[in-house]
Amino acid sequence: MISMNQDNKPVSGCLPRIRSIFSTLTKAEQKVGEYILANPAEVIHLSITELAEAAGSAEATVFRLCQKLEFKGYQSFKIALAGELYSPLQSVYREIDPGDSVAEITDKLFHNIWEGLQDTTRIIDEHALAQAIDILATANRIDAYGSGGSAIIASDIEHRFMRFGIPVRAYADAHMQISSAALLGPRDVVVAISHTGSNRDLLDSVAKAKESGAKVIAITSYMKSPLSQIADISLHGMAKETEYRSESMACRLIHLAIVDVLYIGVMFRHQDKIVDNMQKIRQAIALRRL
Repeated sequence: MISMNQDNKPVSGCLPRIRSIFSTLTKAEQKVGEYILANPAEVIHLSITELAEAAGSAEATVFRLCQKLEFKGYQSFKIALAGELYSPLQSVYREIDPGDSVAEITDKLFHNIWEGLQDTTRIIDEHALAQAIDILATANRIDAYGSGGSAIIASDIEHRFMRFGIPVRAYADAHMQISSAALLGPRDVVVAISHTGSNRDLLDSVAKAKESGAKVIAITSYMKSPLSQIADISLHGMAKETEYRSESMACRLIHLAIVDVLYIGVMFRHQDKIVDNMQKIRQAIALRRL
């Protein structure tokens, strides 16, 4: 059984949701969240009073946490959690240790990528994806902003979306980002990528883009991040902090997967144009080959 939120949309991904909003919770709510993450199989058999006592918190705190996770209450949260525990998807993120062999590092990293992708299918908003595709398909111009590791995703957007014949540019430098934002207008779109969603330079550029009248699509790992709050549309991947930052390695691939969904969605809106453009590109590239 899948719980429904107040807008009658299905709610699932209990544990990924806790991880995604964890940094925005109060200390008391974090205590409850930590207990649930560590003991999910036990929690489905506990009353709200028993969970509050086990977590050293109050019933009201448990209820507030459930509402922040977009469940109507504790009972609907438990039902959704119980459904997930029958799935093999609830294996634990595996920390990479200094003494691990190459085989163990490979196994753990690939496992975390796989689990992150599974988490993302549980928490991503399909309606938001459809809205983002609609906006991108009718954009006059697309600018992609991303710094550090996120610059790779921005570059991938530039590489892919240029095939539609839409002006598209990726910006990694903060000064270039805010300069481009100042020159945007209505029907222009910014795709802002940030794992944490709290990069101050990026937030300033996004605010300037909105001030210029552009739409902003955010791709981030945290539902309640500052970037998610300011963007017109927010698309969320998984988020799980680990000591050796393997989660940021995984999120890069997860964010690229979200870009793939956007690209395929827009491609289906412009099938004739992209077939023609791809043929032109292939012909041009063929001239460069020996």
